[in-house]
Amino acid sequence: MDTSDTPVSPARRSRAGGLLLLALLLVALITAGVLGWRQWQTLQAQEAARSQQQRDALDARIDSLRQAQRAQAQRLQQAEATNRVLRDELLGLGQRAAAIEDSVSRLADADRNGALALRLDQAELLLAIGQQRLQLDGDLDGARRALALAAPLLAAVDDPAWLNLKQTLAQEQAALAALGPDPRAAAEALLERMIADIPLERDTAIGATSAQSMPWYARLLDRIVRVQPTASAGLRDRADREAALAALQLEAALARAAIARRDDAGLRQALTHVDGWLQRLLAGSPQLARRQRLSARLRAIALHPAVPLSGSTLAQLRAQRDG
Repeated sequence: MDTSDTPVSPARRSRAGGLLLLALLLVALITAGVLGWRQWQTLQAQEAARSQQQRDALDARIDSLRQAQRAQAQRLQQAEATNRVLRDELLGLGQRAAAIEDSVSRLADADRNGALALRLDQAELLLAIGQQRLQLDGDLDGARRALALAAPLLAAVDDPAWLNLKQTLAQEQAALAALGPDPRAAAEALLERMIADIPLERDTAIGATSAQSMPWYARLLDRIVRVQPTASAGLRDRADREAALAALQLEAALARAAIARRDDAGLRQALTHVDGWLQRLLAGSPQLARRQRLSARLRAIALHPAVPLSGSTLAQLRAQRDG
């Protein structure tokens, strides 16, 4: 018999349907599990991002609080320093008030000559100011003015015990007057005369005039061979001479600064450089010798003048008052 035409039994058909249904159920469960896992990972990532944002915000808040704390600590330190300065100033004011009260009590003392003590104090202060101006800056004019202000105060003292002090003051004034004007003014004037009116173009008028009077063969040779001083080599063009003149002005500014601070060594060093640039800019010119003589005169000036009797009146006044 042919078995291909045999009908499938219902039990076998139901078993195949159940297996298919079970396979579909497994596929649905796996799909649901995968989707649930992905959604859970997404939720976890969002939660982690939210936690990181909160952590960053918390860190930023902590940093701002630390900065505010440091600023507050700095303000407290500044306040403490200000209080310390104010306390020192208050103590200084108290000391000055005590000194003023002591001075007033001395002036009111009937056993002492208050007017004489006051004049001597004023004279000592003026003499000390003049001595300091002379020692610190070599200010002759300031020292002369201080001695001139102290002279009438000592002249008003009638006590014969102070006669020698008056004579010492007159000798010191004469010594200061004999020094003449402040050497800084003379040094600045000489320096300005040294660097003034330096031409940018080389003077060729004399050369042209002399060339016309030369023979024809000499003029021909002059066109072939150019003769110029070795010191001015490299300064034929106007731009080169402008650069050299700028360098000269810079060295002159250094010399002015040395004169202002009474620096003899700095002035000599700056003058050495100024002389070098003058020799290059004025090589072959008759002005070079005159400016070199001015430089020699400037080197000979002592910016710190020696005053043998400086401070003698102040020293004698203090010694006599202490005695």
